[in-house]
Amino acid sequence: MKEKRTTITNKELLANDRRRKILELIQEDGSAKVKDLSRIFEVTEPTIRQDLEKLETDGHIIREHGGAYLRSISQQVKNLSLQHNEHLPMKQDIAAKALEYIDDCETLILDSGSTVSALAEILGSKSNLTIITNALNIALAVGTKPGYQLMVTGGEFKPPTLSLTGEKAAIFFKNIYVNKLFLATGGISNKLELTYPGFSDLEVKRSMIHAAEETYLLADSSKFGKTSFASLGIMDFADYLITNKDAPAEMCRRIESLGTKIIYA
Repeated sequence: MKEKRTTITNKELLANDRRRKILELIQEDGSAKVKDLSRIFEVTEPTIRQDLEKLETDGHIIREHGGAYLRSISQQVKNLSLQHNEHLPMKQDIAAKALEYIDDCETLILDSGSTVSALAEILGSKSNLTIITNALNIALAVGTKPGYQLMVTGGEFKPPTLSLTGEKAAIFFKNIYVNKLFLATGGISNKLELTYPGFSDLEVKRSMIHAAEETYLLADSSKFGKTSFASLGIMDFADYLITNKDAPAEMCRRIESLGTKIIYA
């Protein structure tokens, strides 16, 4: 009896890739509308509905009229837990190294994200800091520390990242100047672009970069070679990249050729 082989067509591969990216976007934003996904992925609304049906069957999302939302979102917000919190030991090592580059009495922007959140948790050894953030969990972590000044942006709430985003968040940074920005990313593509699962944060991050004298990008080695469909552009605007020693050497050499100094945790 001949062994039965299962083959996957190119069409199925494309569908699987699209569903993965749809899930990444919903994990980033908390929810998504069918009409918006249809426009982003350039497929019909019935195709998107089929994708969402499959993602619901797999237990990732819950469909609602006109779209879907992340199944775990209510519990995450209640527990103030982040959606992307894997590789935590590496992120904690990077946060500890980043702390060495913060001086007393500085003004900082802390971006939303799990690695920057790990940094916020250990800031207590520094004094008289002024902190600006769009992340509600970071605000709660640093807001009660004696001698700290805290400012939180306005904007639309993104439950998976416990952050505020959109035009109002971006405008907040206009005419603000800080010593250092600690920036997060969804991935560093092979083209050395910073990429993110969703579009809503791009203008916020650009405004943060414009406001900072120095930009420190915090990214563990799992982010290298990872590409999502929203790009902030080539990462030559980062003055420093703090990563772990497992980061791919060839990509690190190319990043340094952009003028970005790499610091290893």
